Amino acid sequence: MTPPLPCLLTVAAALWCAAAMTGCIGDPPEAELSASQRKIVERRIVAQAPSDMVRASARFADRLELVGYRLSPATPTYKPGSKVELTLVWKVDAPLASGWLAFTHLVDERGRMLANLDSHGPLRAMRGVTGVPFPPSKWTAGKHILDPINITIPADAPPKTAIAVGFYRGRQRAPVVGKSLDGEQRAALIELPVRGSQPATQKGTAVPSIDVPRLASGVTITIDGLLDEPAWSAATVAGPFVSPATGKPAPRGPVQGSAKLLYDDTNLYVAFEVEDHKLRGGFAVDATDPHLWTRDTVEIMVDPDGDGDNRDYYEIQISPQNLVFDSQFDRYNQPRGGPNGPFGHQQWSAKLDSAVTLRGSLDDDSDDDHGYCVEAQIPWTSFHKARRSPPRAGDSWRLNFYAMVNNGGVAWSPILGKGNFHRASRFGRVRWTARSVP
Repeated sequence: MTPPLPCLLTVAAALWCAAAMTGCIGDPPEAELSASQRKIVERRIVAQAPSDMVRASARFADRLELVGYRLSPATPTYKPGSKVELTLVWKVDAPLASGWLAFTHLVDERGRMLANLDSHGPLRAMRGVTGVPFPPSKWTAGKHILDPINITIPADAPPKTAIAVGFYRGRQRAPVVGKSLDGEQRAALIELPVRGSQPATQKGTAVPSIDVPRLASGVTITIDGLLDEPAWSAATVAGPFVSPATGKPAPRGPVQGSAKLLYDDTNLYVAFEVEDHKLRGGFAVDATDPHLWTRDTVEIMVDPDGDGDNRDYYEIQISPQNLVFDSQFDRYNQPRGGPNGPFGHQQWSAKLDSAVTLRGSLDDDSDDDHGYCVEAQIPWTSFHKARRSPPRAGDSWRLNFYAMVNNGGVAWSPILGKGNFHRASRFGRVRWTARSVP
């Protein structure tokens, strides 16, 4: 029998919107499977739970129960970068309504997402198949479902890493019968002890993590570059920025900075406060996607899936002239047309609204410059490659923020020689929370 690993059985209940059970919103497309693909699914529908599974107990919506799991290999600890196959064993009393999907998150001990594994298995995604091959609405009552998920332990996974599971539809989650992990209707059942990971206490090298509050209902932000709304005083700060190469403060650098974040159901709000003693513009006022990084700019990198794998990420730059460069990338620095671009899919637009206030004058050495402030509002709908946008409370994305001058500068999360500013595995972790600010 597979030796059991330590369990965190934290499971439980909440009210569930009755309309959610009727399948009334946002159903995913019905997957069409070939004969060979159907066989892959059918092999994972069994009458009895495997005898070699580690037993667990987490019940969802009073219809589905996670009765156990298997890990291959089953070892006391796992190394960063190692590959693990997790098989979740579901007992089906009744299928869920159409539109409900399973989610699986790799989380740290505080419940922060390290990796989104929602589509990492043959029942959830198959090459060449549009839609989910075998969603919970198709699960057979009275049977057990073997749900395999492929996991790669992140390089920066902490020693106390766990797996959280549940079911979602749009912005709703199926209630857990019992107590849910951090109140987010998910059960953390399986610990994956990691050895050889980067100690989170080692200053300057750990990937930073922050929790971002949402704007209270009815509160608005005016995009004017002033940051004078009370909400900005309560916003989460990412910074002060550090050297991208070492992770240490760079007080003698030509630029310093920090960022603030807020969000609501419609937009992501980002503000930068930059210290810069020689403000430079130099681009035509009507320039489209100018190469802002060659002068002064701030930069936002966004990996919506939160897995740091450099697939389907976004780059946004805003200069002291309030000019914008924005692009979407399929993978690390790709596509790329050549030394002068295009860089990524430059036809993509963030559709943002931004404003800049200057503490000094552009391209004028006769006065003393002190810096500038950027305020931006980015619609969630712009992140069209995201698995879920807007995010739900409890979701984690990977982002990084930079203040740049002459193709260099400072960063929120240091890159540490792992590549250039696009290296998503070095982006910080941003967790969207239910806490609201006025």
